[in-house]
Amino acid sequence: MIKFDTGYNHGLGSQIHILAFTLELLIPRYLLLRVPSGSGSETEVTWEDQQNINKFGRLNNRYHEVEDEIKIAKEANENFEDASNELILTDEEVVRFQIGEVFAHVPKDEVETRIEQMQETTAKHLEKLKEEKESILAQMAELKKLLYAKFKESINLEED
Repeated sequence: MIKFDTGYNHGLGSQIHILAFTLELLIPRYLLLRVPSGSGSETEVTWEDQQNINKFGRLNNRYHEVEDEIKIAKEANENFEDASNELILTDEEVVRFQIGEVFAHVPKDEVETRIEQMQETTAKHLEKLKEEKESILAQMAELKKLLYAKFKESINLEED
Protein backbone atom coordinates (compact mmCIF):
# COMPACT_ATOMS: atom_id res chain seq x y z
CA MET A 1 0.00 0.00 0.00
CA ILE A 2 1.22 3.49 -0.80
CA LYS A 3 1.12 6.01 2.00
CA PHE A 4 0.88 9.64 0.96
CA ASP A 5 2.51 12.33 3.02
CA THR A 6 1.42 15.84 2.11
CA GLY A 7 3.87 17.57 4.40
CA TYR A 8 1.04 19.53 5.99
CA ASN A 9 -0.38 18.76 9.37
CA HIS A 10 -4.01 19.42 8.47
CA GLY A 11 -5.05 15.78 8.54
CA LEU A 12 -5.17 15.44 4.74
CA GLY A 13 -2.34 12.92 4.72
CA SER A 14 -4.15 10.72 7.19
CA GLN A 15 -7.37 11.03 5.16
CA ILE A 16 -5.56 9.91 2.02
CA HIS A 17 -3.94 7.08 3.99
CA ILE A 18 -7.37 5.97 5.23
CA LEU A 19 -8.79 6.19 1.69
CA ALA A 20 -5.93 4.09 0.33
CA PHE A 21 -6.44 1.55 3.13
CA THR A 22 -10.19 1.46 2.44
CA LEU A 23 -9.61 0.88 -1.27
CA GLU A 24 -7.19 -1.91 -0.41
CA LEU A 25 -9.95 -3.62 1.58
CA LEU A 26 -12.57 -3.20 -1.15
CA ILE A 27 -10.52 -4.45 -4.10
CA PRO A 28 -9.53 -8.11 -3.84
CA ARG A 29 -5.84 -8.76 -4.25
CA TYR A 30 -6.28 -10.74 -7.46
CA LEU A 31 -7.79 -7.66 -9.15
CA LEU A 32 -4.74 -5.49 -8.62
CA LEU A 33 -2.77 -4.50 -11.69
CA ARG A 34 0.70 -5.94 -12.05
CA VAL A 35 3.36 -4.54 -14.36
CA PRO A 36 5.69 -7.34 -15.41
CA SER A 37 9.26 -6.61 -14.42
CA GLY A 38 11.40 -5.44 -17.27
CA SER A 39 8.49 -4.66 -19.56
CA GLY A 40 9.15 -0.93 -19.46
CA SER A 41 5.66 -0.08 -20.69
CA GLU A 42 2.80 0.95 -18.49
CA THR A 43 -0.84 0.97 -19.48
CA GLU A 44 -2.83 3.91 -18.18
CA VAL A 45 -5.82 2.96 -16.06
CA THR A 46 -8.72 5.20 -17.02
CA TRP A 47 -11.75 5.95 -14.89
CA GLU A 48 -13.78 3.62 -17.09
CA ASP A 49 -11.22 0.84 -16.62
CA GLN A 50 -11.37 1.28 -12.86
CA GLN A 51 -15.18 1.12 -13.00
CA ASN A 52 -14.96 -2.13 -14.97
CA ILE A 53 -12.48 -3.57 -12.47
CA ASN A 54 -14.74 -2.56 -9.57
CA LYS A 55 -17.79 -4.01 -11.35
CA PHE A 56 -15.92 -7.27 -11.89
CA GLY A 57 -15.08 -7.38 -8.17
CA ARG A 58 -18.71 -6.77 -7.19
CA LEU A 59 -19.91 -9.43 -9.64
CA ASN A 60 -17.34 -11.88 -8.29
CA ASN A 61 -18.52 -11.24 -4.72
CA ARG A 62 -22.15 -11.71 -5.75
CA TYR A 63 -21.20 -14.87 -7.65
CA HIS A 64 -19.82 -16.39 -4.45
CA GLU A 65 -22.91 -15.30 -2.50
CA VAL A 66 -25.16 -16.92 -5.10
CA GLU A 67 -23.08 -20.10 -5.00
CA ASP A 68 -23.59 -20.26 -1.22
CA GLU A 69 -27.33 -19.57 -1.57
CA ILE A 70 -27.64 -22.33 -4.19
CA LYS A 71 -25.92 -24.76 -1.84
CA ILE A 72 -28.30 -23.84 0.98
CA ALA A 73 -31.36 -24.13 -1.29
CA LYS A 74 -30.24 -27.57 -2.52
CA GLU A 75 -29.78 -28.75 1.06
CA ALA A 76 -33.23 -27.42 1.97
CA ASN A 77 -34.76 -29.27 -0.99
CA GLU A 78 -33.04 -32.48 0.09
CA ASN A 79 -34.34 -31.99 3.64
CA PHE A 80 -37.89 -31.45 2.33
CA GLU A 81 -37.59 -34.59 0.22
CA ASP A 82 -36.37 -36.57 3.25
CA ALA A 83 -39.22 -35.21 5.37
CA SER A 84 -41.72 -36.10 2.66
CA ASN A 85 -40.36 -39.66 2.47
CA GLU A 86 -40.50 -40.04 6.25
CA LEU A 87 -44.05 -38.75 6.23
CA ILE A 88 -45.04 -41.43 3.70
CA LEU A 89 -43.63 -44.12 5.97
CA THR A 90 -45.42 -42.98 9.12
CA ASP A 91 -48.69 -44.56 10.20
CA GLU A 92 -49.81 -41.68 12.41
CA GLU A 93 -52.61 -39.36 11.32
CA VAL A 94 -51.31 -36.45 13.43
CA VAL A 95 -47.61 -35.62 13.32
CA ARG A 96 -45.40 -33.05 15.02
CA PHE A 97 -44.57 -30.23 12.63
CA GLN A 98 -42.06 -27.52 13.45
CA ILE A 99 -43.37 -23.99 13.02
CA GLY A 100 -40.63 -21.54 13.90
CA GLU A 101 -39.16 -22.87 17.13
CA VAL A 102 -42.29 -24.71 18.25
CA PHE A 103 -43.54 -28.17 17.37
CA ALA A 104 -47.29 -28.38 16.76
CA HIS A 105 -49.50 -31.41 16.26
CA VAL A 106 -50.79 -31.12 12.70
CA PRO A 107 -52.78 -33.57 10.56
CA LYS A 108 -50.63 -35.61 8.21
CA ASP A 109 -52.42 -34.37 5.07
CA GLU A 110 -51.81 -30.73 6.00
CA VAL A 111 -48.13 -31.40 6.65
CA GLU A 112 -47.81 -33.08 3.23
CA THR A 113 -49.37 -30.01 1.61
CA ARG A 114 -47.08 -27.64 3.47
CA ILE A 115 -43.97 -29.62 2.57
CA GLU A 116 -44.99 -29.65 -1.10
CA GLN A 117 -45.50 -25.87 -1.00
CA MET A 118 -42.11 -25.37 0.63
CA GLN A 119 -40.48 -27.62 -1.98
CA GLU A 120 -42.09 -25.64 -4.81
CA THR A 121 -41.04 -22.32 -3.30
CA THR A 122 -37.47 -23.53 -2.80
CA ALA A 123 -37.32 -24.98 -6.32
CA LYS A 124 -38.46 -21.65 -7.82
CA HIS A 125 -35.92 -19.78 -5.72
CA LEU A 126 -33.20 -22.23 -6.78
CA GLU A 127 -34.09 -21.70 -10.44
CA LYS A 128 -33.87 -17.91 -10.04
CA LEU A 129 -30.48 -18.28 -8.35
CA LYS A 130 -29.19 -20.46 -11.18
CA GLU A 131 -30.36 -17.88 -13.74
CA GLU A 132 -28.67 -15.10 -11.77
CA LYS A 133 -25.47 -17.17 -11.59
CA GLU A 134 -25.47 -17.62 -15.38
CA SER A 135 -26.05 -13.90 -15.89
CA ILE A 136 -23.20 -13.03 -13.54
CA LEU A 137 -20.84 -15.45 -15.29
CA ALA A 138 -21.71 -13.94 -18.69
CA GLN A 139 -21.07 -10.39 -17.41
CA MET A 140 -17.79 -11.46 -15.81
CA ALA A 141 -16.65 -13.14 -19.04
CA GLU A 142 -17.37 -9.95 -21.00
CA LEU A 143 -15.48 -7.81 -18.48
CA LYS A 144 -12.55 -10.26 -18.51
CA LYS A 145 -12.41 -10.01 -22.27
CA LEU A 146 -12.35 -6.19 -22.13
CA LEU A 147 -9.81 -5.94 -19.33
CA TYR A 148 -7.45 -8.63 -20.60
CA ALA A 149 -7.56 -7.03 -24.07
CA LYS A 150 -6.30 -3.76 -22.63
CA PHE A 151 -4.04 -4.84 -19.78
CA LYS A 152 -2.92 -8.27 -21.05
CA GLU A 153 -0.64 -9.80 -18.39
CA SER A 154 -0.73 -6.70 -16.18
CA ILE A 155 -4.01 -7.72 -14.59
CA ASN A 156 -5.03 -10.93 -12.90
CA LEU A 157 -8.76 -11.61 -12.79
CA GLU A 158 -8.44 -15.27 -11.88
CA GLU A 159 -8.87 -16.47 -8.33
CA ASP A 160 -5.89 -18.11 -6.70
